[in-house]
Amino acid sequence: MVARVMYFVVTLALLLGLAVVAATGGQLMASGKAAGVGIGICAEALVGIALWFVWKTYRFGRDSQRLSRMLEAEGGLPVDELKHTPGGGIDRDSADAVFARRKAETEAAPEDWRSWFRLAVAYADARDTPRARKAMERAIKLQQSEHAAAV
Repeated sequence: MVARVMYFVVTLALLLGLAVVAATGGQLMASGKAAGVGIGICAEALVGIALWFVWKTYRFGRDSQRLSRMLEAEGGLPVDELKHTPGGGIDRDSADAVFARRKAETEAAPEDWRSWFRLAVAYADARDTPRARKAMERAIKLQQSEHAAAV
């Protein structure tokens, strides 16, 4: 819950900053001077890119949470079977073993969004965030395709 609140606080701060940049860009474009117009256009373009990024990140989080709730309702959420070091970190050998099982599960059922979700969790546990995100995106796409086919 704390992470969700922090996400919204940071997003709100970013949106306020973007509003200031957009207003400044508009004023620069209204100045009529070539340099002001050019900088204003660049500012507006940056605001557009930032808004796209915020929307994409929000959608990813929302869809990931939706899949998590669906798996929880089915009783299919991965359990935390990782061993931890005395300092609280994740034991690397334990993470590798879980990852190997999740990868084999996904290779056996490449069109099952549930296996991709669990693989994403294994990637995240192994601190491989880029691959975790790609696996979760794949899970989201597969689930959406499954849902569209059912409707």
